Amino acid sequence: DWLDERLWLGEGEAFLPHGRAGGPHDARQPVLLTTERDVANGAAALAVIDGADVAPEEAAAYQRVWILFDGADAAALAEARERWKAFSDAGAAPQYWSEASGRWVRERG
Repeated sequence: DWLDERLWLGEGEAFLPHGRAGGPHDARQPVLLTTERDVANGAAALAVIDGADVAPEEAAAYQRVWILFDGADAAALAEARERWKAFSDAGAAPQYWSEASGRWVRERG
């Protein structure tokens, strides 16, 4: 609910058209918010938030996967490090980006 509400508040380039899964037009949504693993819109990219689980073999079905976490939260950071290792061990080439400076910057992994 929180994310859905915020995405509708953006103006101009900040606006992100989207829908919530379970609606009649899921397949037509450019961004589909869901808690399910099966996505109806044929997404090429996946954004994972709030510690939701995604396995490397699951992520391989997408062109790009973002795993977003709060770097100031020790538990979230520890989980992100475990995911980094799991994805690296599976042959993926993860990248770490930080917004700590006020803009997104690729950090060394």
